[in-house]
Amino acid sequence: MRDRIQEALKHSKADYTEIRIEEKETTRVAFRGKDLELANANIDKGGIVRCLIKNKGWGVATFNNLDDLLNKVDQAYQCAQVVSVPEPIELVPVEPINQVTTVTMERDFRDVSLAEKKALAERYNEVMRGHSDKIIDTQSFYADTFTHLTLANSEGTYIEQEKPAVVLASLAIARDGDNVQQAHETMALPQGFEYVLDKDELARKAAQKAVELLDAKPVKAGQYPVVIDQMLAGVFIHEAFGHLSEADFVYENPQAREMMTLGRRFGKGILNVYDDGSIPNLRGTTLYDDEGIPGRRNWLIKDGVLVGRLHSRQTAAKMGEKATGNARAINYRFPPIVRMTSTAIDNGATSFEDMIKDIKLGIYACDAYGGQTQLENFSFSSGYAYMIRDGKIAEMVKDVILAGNLFTTLENIDAIGNDFKWDNAGGGCGKGNQYPLPVTCGSPHIRIQNVVIGGE
Repeated sequence: MRDRIQEALKHSKADYTEIRIEEKETTRVAFRGKDLELANANIDKGGIVRCLIKNKGWGVATFNNLDDLLNKVDQAYQCAQVVSVPEPIELVPVEPINQVTTVTMERDFRDVSLAEKKALAERYNEVMRGHSDKIIDTQSFYADTFTHLTLANSEGTYIEQEKPAVVLASLAIARDGDNVQQAHETMALPQGFEYVLDKDELARKAAQKAVELLDAKPVKAGQYPVVIDQMLAGVFIHEAFGHLSEADFVYENPQAREMMTLGRRFGKGILNVYDDGSIPNLRGTTLYDDEGIPGRRNWLIKDGVLVGRLHSRQTAAKMGEKATGNARAINYRFPPIVRMTSTAIDNGATSFEDMIKDIKLGIYACDAYGGQTQLENFSFSSGYAYMIRDGKIAEMVKDVILAGNLFTTLENIDAIGNDFKWDNAGGGCGKGNQYPLPVTCGSPHIRIQNVVIGGE
């Protein structure tokens, strides 16, 4: 296959040509209530050619048959010829890479029967169903994916890499009269089948939390000091800040450019934020992005000051900065765009006990159920929460919605915990019709003053 790819690259008339080929094996099993809703296995293979004519633009062609590769290179080139860009497109120069990497799994899920995977999902489903007679519905989901990626370009880069992934998800719905509540737990990592064994506690926690929420009272709306757990803090920094750090959004949006000026102070000196695709064994791990740039740590906020952003080769050239390894595509049907990998608030120095001990009345918000952002404004729903009374965790509350201005909120972070944790949840990130891209969020507990809480 390598010879065929090299031949096609030499055949191209474009200023720059890139070929990315993906082979993916996927298995999914899902239970809904007591019924098996889904059990299937799928193999998908295809590729994408991108051709750049600097004074014209990009041309793209996708394919499912390698025999068409030469024709697809011609198609992509012809597409580029009819584009008209306002100014020439440049790519920041990088060193070509030649690398073939493989992975090993303790127990390769490709060797595990579909029947065993079904039995595993069914077991976790029964854990939820048997937890309480108040559980009225459940969803139990298992998935695994093994992807072999090949990337080559006309500058001499040739990379092959393998990416395994397993996912578990448990959703429980509880009811008491007209009161209906739900809770979910998920986990996902680039690991083998061994990772999803003996995870009864994950399913049990989902069911337990759904039942507990039946007795939770709605929170009273107002302004509170809020302590946010690691998962919600990680999702917050990903959604509210991380997307603003993606350079394609910044340079295309004058308002975002004004907001995201390097050197601007975004918080107190204790706040440090980074994106890092090079950390092993995370869902967002990216040894090489989909332009062949190695993953690395990119500091976004350092000591409270904006110091960096995330780039593709094109955005890096446009803004006179370095490529960061953040050009990613969800699959071969899409060209890469600027995306996060593993994004986190760095560890701090405050213990959880010290974080809450001086709070007379506040909220401890946990888990992320949903949210939305609009430039610097955000709104997030926590999965569940507790009141903090006289420095102690008190009763559970529900319907906790955190809303505010990103920059004001970052400035109001006055304590960062010493208990950093990566969130290994499933799901993924959406942008530009590409969803769900595997990413990871991480954070310690954080404390924010003067948070506006929506509720009763």
